Amino acid sequence: MSFTENDGPPTRTRLPETRATGQAGGGTGRRSPRSMVTVAAVVVLLVAAIAFANRGSGGGGTNDGPADGRRTGQADPTAPTGVEPVTGKNAGIASGFARTEQGAQSAAANYAVALGSDGMFRTEDRHRIVDAVYTPDAADKRRTELDKVYSDPEFLKRIGLDEKGSAPEGMTFVSRTNPVGSKIVSYERNTARVAVWYSSLFGLAGDGSTTPVSESWYTSTFDLKWADDDWRVADFDQKEGPAPVGRDQAAASAKDMTEAVEGFGGFTYAR
Repeated sequence: MSFTENDGPPTRTRLPETRATGQAGGGTGRRSPRSMVTVAAVVVLLVAAIAFANRGSGGGGTNDGPADGRRTGQADPTAPTGVEPVTGKNAGIASGFARTEQGAQSAAANYAVALGSDGMFRTEDRHRIVDAVYTPDAADKRRTELDKVYSDPEFLKRIGLDEKGSAPEGMTFVSRTNPVGSKIVSYERNTARVAVWYSSLFGLAGDGSTTPVSESWYTSTFDLKWADDDWRVADFDQKEGPAPVGRDQAAASAKDMTEAVEGFGGFTYAR
């Protein structure tokens, strides 16, 4: 368990026990390969825009609103609640979130991570992610549509992957979503709309890469439904930014980037 200081109360995060299951990146300048995913998915999924964890005894609660009475839509820093973080897993993705505003925000943050992960580029992993994240009805539709996007040989070739979604020998494919914050847009007992702001790392790490790992920023807004005793995604849309001003900082070498990606696991999120 780790705590990160912010302007408000500390954010509670829980390190995963294994590497992220293989989270749904805009910056300045040229459009990145991740943006190509966004464009393709917009057409295929017919949503406004598209590119972005934990279960335990405290999950699956029955509270219908925020534990501390804050108004829906009011932005607040993530704060520890005293409720035990969820520890359950569904296809390697945190599950069993509380039926509260905070539970919905935790679910959305973790689903952003899963839908933006490198696993979405591998058929079997993608199907597991879709079945774990989406409502049963939405999963049936999304599975086929996403297969068309992520299995397109020409698209995979443009971002440097083979037809199975694998990186060339000696290179590491990076697709990782890093949530910065979340907020409730609307909340009812069985539905919630949650916005997640995050940065995205995307590209190939390795000597000679023509698509080096770059950072982009997005906000995804998830429409969640309470289904099978958990929050699930019914739909979501995405927009670019807000992106901070880039700092004049030396880019890591291919070796350092590869070692960082392979050596630092992602986070799962609980409130």
